[in-house]
Amino acid sequence: MSSATTVRSLPLLAVISLLLLLSPVLAFDADHRLIDVHGSSLNFANDSLYIALRKYRQDEPVNLWVNKVGPYNNPQETYNYYSLPFCRPSANDATHKWGGLGEVLGGNELIDSQIDIKFGKNVDKGLICQLELDEAKVKKFKDAIENSYWLEFFVDDLPLWGFVGELRPDKNSDNGKHVLFTHKSITIKYNKDQIIHVNLTQDNPKPLEAGKILDMTYSVKWSSTNVSFARRFDVYLDYPFFEHQIHWFSIFNSFMMVIFLTGLVSMILMRTLRNDYAKYAREDDDLVESLERDVSEETGWKLVHGDVFRTPRSLVLLSAVVGTGAQLAMLVLLVILMAIVGTLYVGRGAIVTTFIICYALTSFIAGYVSGGMYSRHGGKNWIKSMILTACLFPFMCFGIGFILNTIAIFYGSLAAIPFGTMVVVFVIWAFISFPLALLGTVVGRNWSGAPNNPCRVKTIPRPIPEKKWYLTPSVVSMMGGLLPFGSIFIEMYFVFTSFWNYKVYYVYGFMLLVFLILIIVTVCVTIVGTYFLLNAENYHWQWTSFFSAASTAVYVYLYSIYYYYVKTKMSGFFQTSFYFGYTLMFCLGLGILCGAVGYLGSNLFTLVMGLNNATDETGFWDGGCMLLSMDQGKPRNVFRFSSPARYVECNFVWPWSTCVVLSPEDHQFCGLFSQMKGLKNDRVFTVEEIRPMVFTSTDVAFVT
Repeated sequence: MSSATTVRSLPLLAVISLLLLLSPVLAFDADHRLIDVHGSSLNFANDSLYIALRKYRQDEPVNLWVNKVGPYNNPQETYNYYSLPFCRPSANDATHKWGGLGEVLGGNELIDSQIDIKFGKNVDKGLICQLELDEAKVKKFKDAIENSYWLEFFVDDLPLWGFVGELRPDKNSDNGKHVLFTHKSITIKYNKDQIIHVNLTQDNPKPLEAGKILDMTYSVKWSSTNVSFARRFDVYLDYPFFEHQIHWFSIFNSFMMVIFLTGLVSMILMRTLRNDYAKYAREDDDLVESLERDVSEETGWKLVHGDVFRTPRSLVLLSAVVGTGAQLAMLVLLVILMAIVGTLYVGRGAIVTTFIICYALTSFIAGYVSGGMYSRHGGKNWIKSMILTACLFPFMCFGIGFILNTIAIFYGSLAAIPFGTMVVVFVIWAFISFPLALLGTVVGRNWSGAPNNPCRVKTIPRPIPEKKWYLTPSVVSMMGGLLPFGSIFIEMYFVFTSFWNYKVYYVYGFMLLVFLILIIVTVCVTIVGTYFLLNAENYHWQWTSFFSAASTAVYVYLYSIYYYYVKTKMSGFFQTSFYFGYTLMFCLGLGILCGAVGYLGSNLFTLVMGLNNATDETGFWDGGCMLLSMDQGKPRNVFRFSSPARYVECNFVWPWSTCVVLSPEDHQFCGLFSQMKGLKNDRVFTVEEIRPMVFTSTDVAFVT
């Protein structure tokens, strides 16, 4: 890299570094603003992600927040706690606790229960309210019990869970007896002036009968503990599940796969380059024989070197998805690192908020990669390229989210996104993400948009011969995703179980290793696929390399179907829609990410191969070019030209040869050599100088 290029890159690196440094702060601020609504007053306070400063005094009130209820087997089908006919505070006394962006998107709506709890003060039995049952209330409670409804509370931002009721065997009824838990026993452990642990136990079940009045009661028991505040969330982590030996074995297995694939790619490169390196080491007296042999033995990928760097089809779309995939790769890496450092799993919605903020801030990367790629291939429709790059993935997610949100609104679920939250997300995209993507496109166009193809693209495309079915682009694309999927298969089980089965995912160190392994495996597999495709004389490798890597997402989606039917007990249109909708959104992002990684890896591979081939036939010589004049099949004179030149076309038809030399500075013809005579050393001849020269059949020129 030249010093000028390095200097030009410094502002870009500074911008990216600043964005990455600011993103944790912005994510923290966005997820730590609370609005306590009491009448018309608004009070901004600190959120629940980091509450180490929250300390209580003796007998200070402690709020118990009710959140949501829903079927246990359908995690996303949640409703407001008071959608069931529990006793609720009056509208004037109800205090809502609205969290950050991620918390709202996660379907949380915290309401103060008005249950009287004071720090350090035990309550043997307190009355919440008297619940009068009628036919409508009994029906709602029975439906909830039959669907195994669970409820969620929060005390000092620590969750408590319990079931609404249960079905008990009844010899007088085939369906059993519906009973409602009427007593809530709350255990709270504290260390000095901080709450460390909470637990909810429900008992005193009462049968549901219309016309009855049930006393809804509670009790509170306080006890001290030596557990520190920093470790208070450990009780929610399932160490035996996530740190099972199968998890370690999967990492080891994937690591061995990486070694195998990198070895395979290295072998391909060495095999490809070995003959060329050996050729350059030959003596001058063997040069004519080697040239004749190399020309006659050219096969495979060398035959398509003049077509490899053709502009791919649908360049605008390919540039957009590659740029978006590069952004997603950086985004995932950044969020994983932040989760490792900052324990984002502790806060409600912290991961979601971090993703949204970091996505907006990393949009510059999408524009930069897309703009540079589009410019290098000679693209002209810049407005379309910029807009597509900025809008592609967000609008795909918006389309899926709109359908799911419509379903949630129809069901009256908390999963429905409020209009205000939609406005906030749109503002983040419109005023942060979109401008940064446009800026990145402009910078990428100007700083990294210079063509870097080592080989000249031929005017007439080379015909692609028919090959066997397993060398077709469609088969190569589908087969390319198998090994990357195999490298993340076990981790997908843990991720799916965390998201769909109420487990807290915290092993982000494992996720980082698996992500890096996925990147390496994807690059290696697509390089191998591209090599086989070029060997089959098919130079349409760009989209094939993208889809070869992106097909990993297809296998993940197929696995999600298996997981849905075998590993879960989900049911109903609502949960099924959300399961496959969220999974589709995830797989689209994964496919774009892997596809971009695969394309960029294959692009680097073809550049290396092209440079190697170019130095042999159609490339650059840092020290100039060399012309070998032949007489009756034997070398006579060697002419070296100190000026760098690019060979546009060399057509070897023994014993004739024609070479056109193009000056890289002004892109003008500086030499045309064909069976020429009378050339002088250390000169670059113009066309006008060559025309009067006398040519005989005994002189043949070769460029080496």
